[in-house]
Amino acid sequence: MFIRLTKDQQEMIVADIQRFFYTHRDEDISEFEAERVLDFIKENIAPYIYNAAVSDAKYVVERQFSSMEEELEALEQPIKLKE
Repeated sequence: MFIRLTKDQQEMIVADIQRFFYTHRDEDISEFEAERVLDFIKENIAPYIYNAAVSDAKYVVERQFSSMEEELEALEQPIKLKE
């Protein structure tokens, strides 16, 4: 999966990864090592998160469409049949 990040976003994420390793594992990792962790996440974990987000968006759109459909049906005028 190809995830495009700006240079600033990538730098912030790499710094967050380094901070996580230092805070939770008491390890100082290099920028290169943090970038490898980010690459792993992008390749192996991000697709699951992306698919869950798409599923959530689909659910919201379907609910909104259903609501719109009900509102449009409420606008319909009854037609009297002539005898």
